[in-house]
Amino acid sequence: MVHSFLIIGQSNMAGRGLPDDRHEIDTENIRVLRNGRWQPFFRPVNFDRSFSGTNLAESFAEQYAKDHNVIAGIIPCADGGTTVEQWHVGGLLHDNAVNCARLAQRSSTIAGVLWHQGEGNSYGNSWETYYDKLSVIMESLRRDLSLYDVPFVLGGLGDFLESYGDGGLHGFRRINEIQREYAEKTPMTGFAEATGLSHKGDFLHFSSDALYDFGLRYYEVFRRLEDKNKVFTEKPYNEEITEGAMERL
Repeated sequence: MVHSFLIIGQSNMAGRGLPDDRHEIDTENIRVLRNGRWQPFFRPVNFDRSFSGTNLAESFAEQYAKDHNVIAGIIPCADGGTTVEQWHVGGLLHDNAVNCARLAQRSSTIAGVLWHQGEGNSYGNSWETYYDKLSVIMESLRRDLSLYDVPFVLGGLGDFLESYGDGGLHGFRRINEIQREYAEKTPMTGFAEATGLSHKGDFLHFSSDALYDFGLRYYEVFRRLEDKNKVFTEKPYNEEITEGAMERL
């Protein structure tokens, strides 16, 4: 049986690590969902752009497969440059992720969801409605895919965004605070810190080394959630959160 992971978000989840700097990993027990079938691992994992590169899910899947003695499957659905608004429930990105995950469920067990997004909402005051929009997206995924007992791991934005472009993406600190808060308040949800991780030279995307390390950070958070063995009920309080959040949008 394949244990699979849905990866969603924008470019730093899709992966922009430079191929020449990539880490060699053991790919024997890693598969990637392509065209509805589990295919042998090859890079780029999440081919959303012609310049897609190494991905944090690579080291995550390698470690998971090793620790659990199973095949680890990656369901790549991230798309570069997207905002949280573009991931809204009923939108193309959200529906694509749900459809791909449902296909994966026919031949695997989804063991987790990995999310990295927020750079697109670090401009101006876009972060002000981020918590509610994130809540709706995450709880909808749990409900639609029946993933009540599955860890969701959110990832922090890089400190280097402070120096991006002419004035920096200063809203990234707010986005990190919001995602951290959401993870603390929501069962089976964790936050992987990005503090100290390097960029690839553009002050926007993580380097290959950073993505390798970040994938292991995601995995550490995942294991802590897995060990807690928290289980959602059929009608958990998260549905009430979703309804309340939607009313405020």
